[in-house]
Amino acid sequence: MGEIATSKRQITLFYNPNSNRAKKTLAYAKAEGFPVQEVNLLKTTLTGTQIAELAGKLNLEIKDLVNQEHPSYNSHFKPHELSEEDWIKMIRHQPEIMKQPIALRGEIAILISTPTDIINI
Repeated sequence: MGEIATSKRQITLFYNPNSNRAKKTLAYAKAEGFPVQEVNLLKTTLTGTQIAELAGKLNLEIKDLVNQEHPSYNSHFKPHELSEEDWIKMIRHQPEIMKQPIALRGEIAILISTPTDIINI
């Protein structure tokens, strides 16, 4: 059993409130009547285990959770290969560089590309 509690009755949405896509996804989910548990990545510091668990649920490597196109990434880091632990530290200290929004429902997880992707969960 993982560290992140999930339910088939609600969507858990990990998001950055400064992201337009996240705002639209959250609004769309609420408009469709989905019960949503919000996890603001800028207020809630994820543990390393939670980050690894999200990557696993999405079938991604931890480094693939990092948006290397994000201005904050480019201003603080240079593209390079790191260990999983280093990628986790990077996400924990600069949560705005994490790709998001991520929606979980039961055992299903998706990285939202467009707000309407939320209906696929």
